[in-house]
Amino acid sequence: DDGLRRGEIHPAAAQTPVYHPGLCAGGRTGGGEMISTRGRYALRMMLDLAANQADGYVALKDVAARQGISKKYLEQIIPVLNRAGLLQTARGVQGGYRLTRRPEEYTLGDVLRATEATLASVACLEAGAESCPRQGDCLTYPVWLGLDKVVNDYLDSITLQDILDRRQNAVGNDYVI
Repeated sequence: DDGLRRGEIHPAAAQTPVYHPGLCAGGRTGGGEMISTRGRYALRMMLDLAANQADGYVALKDVAARQGISKKYLEQIIPVLNRAGLLQTARGVQGGYRLTRRPEEYTLGDVLRATEATLASVACLEAGAESCPRQGDCLTYPVWLGLDKVVNDYLDSITLQDILDRRQNAVGNDYVI
């Protein structure tokens, strides 16, 4: 008796990779979460800029205060968004940041693909990944391919403006006559 109940996996076995013919051998190379803190904070910053740029460039300290994110952390995200062409920067007293396009022209997928190392569900689907020698025999490959399509299609179907509109509709519908 190994002290395990039915269906439990022995801790040592959980650490040992097992090869199963026809099953995908690849896994995610990241930390287990699909969207990192950097990606989530980048979306919050982009939404904040979209909501507040009517008056011109938005100061980073104001975004940080409204979003409850440290200014230092946002300073690490800005170069990534700038390189992707998602932000404009202005220096000086009236300087700050603004979107390069209208909020309805940005999808969540645009922002997350700029900030995330990958949105792929498994390593073999990551951009630039070497072709998996098992791909032709992998029974789960079509599953991961389908999952990636669903995730990317979903993220590409939602714009920053869509999120702002949802918020406005939720806030704006609490009036009494």
